[in-house]
Amino acid sequence: MSSLKLASPATTRIGFIGIGVMGASMAGHLIKAGYKLNIFTRTASKADSLISLGASLLNTPLEVAQQSDVVISIVGYPKDVEEVLLDSKNGVLNGFESGKISIDMTTSKPSLAVRVYEEFKKRGAYALDAPVSGGDIGARNATLSIMVGGDQNVFDACLPIFNVMGKNVRLMGNAGFGQHTKMANQIAISSGMIAMCESLLYAQRVGLDCESVIQVLSSGAAQTFSMSNYGPRILKRNFDPGFYVEHFIKDLGIALDEASRVGLILPGLIQSKMLYDILAADGKQKLGTHALMLALEKLNGMPKTSNEEKKA
Repeated sequence: MSSLKLASPATTRIGFIGIGVMGASMAGHLIKAGYKLNIFTRTASKADSLISLGASLLNTPLEVAQQSDVVISIVGYPKDVEEVLLDSKNGVLNGFESGKISIDMTTSKPSLAVRVYEEFKKRGAYALDAPVSGGDIGARNATLSIMVGGDQNVFDACLPIFNVMGKNVRLMGNAGFGQHTKMANQIAISSGMIAMCESLLYAQRVGLDCESVIQVLSSGAAQTFSMSNYGPRILKRNFDPGFYVEHFIKDLGIALDEASRVGLILPGLIQSKMLYDILAADGKQKLGTHALMLALEKLNGMPKTSNEEKKA
């Protein structure tokens, strides 16, 4: 396999599409590392902080592609990935020439990642699927886990870029394998979030001090990212999104489809998807995934706090 090398940060132009809860922090790290950033977002006001750091706001993904060597995208849904990367008029592919690289960091369908890889290859360009885990905290602290699918030489060339945004970066296999790894991640988180919320619900009901419970459990066998990072937010009744409920529901749906495709029945995943669907039906789809506690509290007939009553 031939080698592929990017120029230094000072001369490598990076396009960044999607300035959301995580994307804004990720893009900011790249600017501070010395990369020149061209950005696109549907909501221009989200780009203000990045523009103040030196980023250029462009009008379409096509323009971003034309003026960049590497284009990173992190958008909402598979349909957004298709539009941003493959749209025949304003998509990234249409603005690419041989040798350029697309890195899609959206959590999306493995089959779509393969399709994107093949379409870019026809043009002599490259594509990696590189979804991330770690939420807003990982994005803010540049400690994301980044799971990548694609060719080894392209991964090697992009590793310096990945290392600016994350701490655990690994090539998992061919195109689509980054997305398959992210599905395994979301399956683990989905049942783990139920376990964490049920644990705190039990502790509260029997009269334990929940802050002490979190401290003790976080240093033992029950330690999880969710317990350490989302447990304290739940106690403060802070359900602001590190990752949106509606996006997690999308991920769990993809995971269920993929599991069905390979002949697996995953009861924990099915149960989690059902509970999150209940939460969304109750109007909580824009909250963070740890808001699952609200669904479990409602299931157990527990009243809302006064602040939550006002918000409702």
